[in-house]
Amino acid sequence: MSLDNRPVYAGGCQCGAVRFRVEGVLGDASICHCRMCQKASGNFYQPLVSVGGARLTWTRVEPKHFQSSNFARRGFCPECGTPLTFEAPDGIALAIAAFDHPEEIPPTIQWGIEAKLPYVDTIPSLPGGVTEDDPESLPFVTSMVSYQHPDHDTETWPPENRS
Repeated sequence: MSLDNRPVYAGGCQCGAVRFRVEGVLGDASICHCRMCQKASGNFYQPLVSVGGARLTWTRVEPKHFQSSNFARRGFCPECGTPLTFEAPDGIALAIAAFDHPEEIPPTIQWGIEAKLPYVDTIPSLPGGVTEDDPESLPFVTSMVSYQHPDHDTETWPPENRS
């Protein structure tokens, strides 16, 4: 919370070039299955949350934009390409996974279900395990060094001494 008791959220892209801060209550959180959102996110669907009446500030570089339709444009990091925004005449929405704490923003509705991929609802029933349980990935997972920006604000990024 901020000093005026309004919620404060922060987030950004994978490389850390774009960072944002949202002060105030977020609007609706949703999942969009439409084909445009699938392509814009490179995924089965796109989880988004409306900024609503909250105050959005870009604290580092602002996103670059692609006009995806006559009404909407999509914002993304100009360095790493992380999808960040959906902007339409009724406001701006941010990609939920771009927030530092996406677990705090549960979707409450789905849109574009006419384009929902037929297997999406069965994904929770698939077998699963933690990354370290995959013997084929274990050699590189255990020695991996992430260059991804951490889930918190930093003074500068990237760090000067990357090894």
